Amino acid sequence: MKNRLLVALLCISWTAVAQLDTDQEKAFRERAAKIGQDTLKEYGWKHAVVTGLNLTQVSFKDWVQGGDNALAYTFWGKGSSVQDMEQTNWANNYKVTFGQTRLASQGLRKTDDELFFESLLIYMVGTVINPYVSATMRTQFAKGYKYDGDQEITVSQFFDPAYLTQSAGVAYKPMEEVVTRLGVGVREVLASDFAALYTDDPATASLEKSDIKGGLESVTDVKWPFAENMLFSSTLEMFAPFKTLDRVIVRNDNTISATVNKYVNVNLNVTLINDARVSARTQMKQTLALGVTYTLL
Repeated sequence: MKNRLLVALLCISWTAVAQLDTDQEKAFRERAAKIGQDTLKEYGWKHAVVTGLNLTQVSFKDWVQGGDNALAYTFWGKGSSVQDMEQTNWANNYKVTFGQTRLASQGLRKTDDELFFESLLIYMVGTVINPYVSATMRTQFAKGYKYDGDQEITVSQFFDPAYLTQSAGVAYKPMEEVVTRLGVGVREVLASDFAALYTDDPATASLEKSDIKGGLESVTDVKWPFAENMLFSSTLEMFAPFKTLDRVIVRNDNTISATVNKYVNVNLNVTLINDARVSARTQMKQTLALGVTYTLL
């Protein structure tokens, strides 16, 4: 009886040791694979630049149902320069857009105009939550007009106004498609000839050409490839000044891109802006375009 018990105990011990060796070997292989992946990871700068042109043209001749000739174009370019290191990720994103429309005899009118740059530096201390610092700039190239019948009123021009933001905080990446960050920042609005529209404080006698506010900033970026040839991109920016936390400035840019082939794609864009300082109502711009694209880098 004792011999049988001893044999059973030895069998159990050998099984446990064998299982322990298997577990240790498995853990070792996983660590080795991870080290191999880290070794193969490419560090340094990566650049990407894509440009495109969207065209719309309508013409009539002896068309009894009525209509006006129209021609519209939008040129756009966007790119990124990302430096990926072992403990830091420095991403620089830039975008330029300019478009005009000619309707009958009205002449060319600007329909789209944006110059945007963002620099974001994240220091890797964890897996999903990491500290960051960032800076953004947004303005336009050419003069912008507000049309009232035949009257043309200038309301903007190059760097007038210009929106600058600097912030620092923590970034959270719960999944590959979503990155969100929350921090403390400074928002600056700079203007010159149109300061009365964008930066002036009506409560003071002087004309302020800058509006600088400290507050809380939140930015969420989503890039979701929901189909083989379709991508949904969204950026939600919110800024709440410390003095007026209940008056949140919101900008939401949403785009659905469908790739037809290497050079042709379809884009649907909807941009929403809620800034009580500029307009009491929520601003909205919607664009549906078929165009050609070309990858430079």
